[in-house]
Amino acid sequence: MGRDNIKVNSKDRIKISSPENNRVFKIFIVLMLLISIISIVNLHIEWGKLISRFALLGGVFLKLLKFNFSNFNLILIGFAESVEITILATAYSILAGLVVGAIMAGNITPSRTLAVLFTSISSFVRAVPTVIWVLLFLTCLGLGPVPAILGLFLHSSAFFARSFSESFEEVPEDVIEAVKATGATGIQIFFSVILPASFTSLIAWIAMRFEINFGECSIFGMVGAGGIGYSIYSSLSSYNYGRAGISILLVFIFAYLIEITFTTVKYNLKVN
Repeated sequence: MGRDNIKVNSKDRIKISSPENNRVFKIFIVLMLLISIISIVNLHIEWGKLISRFALLGGVFLKLLKFNFSNFNLILIGFAESVEITILATAYSILAGLVVGAIMAGNITPSRTLAVLFTSISSFVRAVPTVIWVLLFLTCLGLGPVPAILGLFLHSSAFFARSFSESFEEVPEDVIEAVKATGATGIQIFFSVILPASFTSLIAWIAMRFEINFGECSIFGMVGAGGIGYSIYSSLSSYNYGRAGISILLVFIFAYLIEITFTTVKYNLKVN
C-alpha cells in the first residue's frame, strides 16, 4: 500500500483512499480502455472466425494428450540440447553480469563514465528481443546451437547487468564506507560486503532468467537454432500431436523442477 494513499485526520485516525476515488487510477483505466479499443480496431480481428475456431482448441489439446513415444530418443536429444544451451548461456552471462553490474552500480562503480556507457549499451541490448539476436547470429554462423547460445548470452548478460547493479545499489552506503575505512580495496569490498549482502536477491534474478532462457530456448528450435523447439515445430507441422505433446510435457516438467529447485534454495538461504 502506497504512503500517498494513507492520510491521518484530525482525530488521529488513518484514512485510506480507495482506488475508486483516485483520479489517477480512473484516468489509467480510461486510457487503457481507449488504447485497447484502438488496437483491436487496427488489428482487424475477425471475431466471428475467431469464436468459431475456439471450439477446435479442445480437440487439439486432447490430441496432444494422446502421447506418441515413437522416436522418443530424438525428443530426448533435442530436450538435452535445450537444457545444455540454457545452462551454458546462463552460466557465462551471470559472470558477465556480475562484472558489468558492478561497474554500473552507482555505489561501487570505479568510473561514472564507464557506468553511463555500460548502462546505455545494456539498455540497447535489452531493447532488442532475444530471438532477433539469435536470428542475427544464425545469419552469420548458420544453423545449430551456437547462435542460440550467443543470442541468449548477449541478452541475458544485459539483463543480469541491470538487475545485479540494482541489487548492489541496495547495499547500505554506511556499510560500504565502514569497510572502506579499514583500507579495503574495491575488489575486497565487492566480495566481502556487496556480494554476500545481495546474494539472495541475485539468486532470485538468476532463477527468473534461467526459467526465461529455457522457455526461449524451446522456441529457438523453430527457427533452426536446435533444441526441443524443432521437435515441437516439426511434430505440429506434420500434425503429429502425440509427439508434440511429449515434447511439451518435458518442457513443462523441467520448468516446474526449475521453479521448485530455486524456491527451495531461496527458502534455505533466508532460513540460514
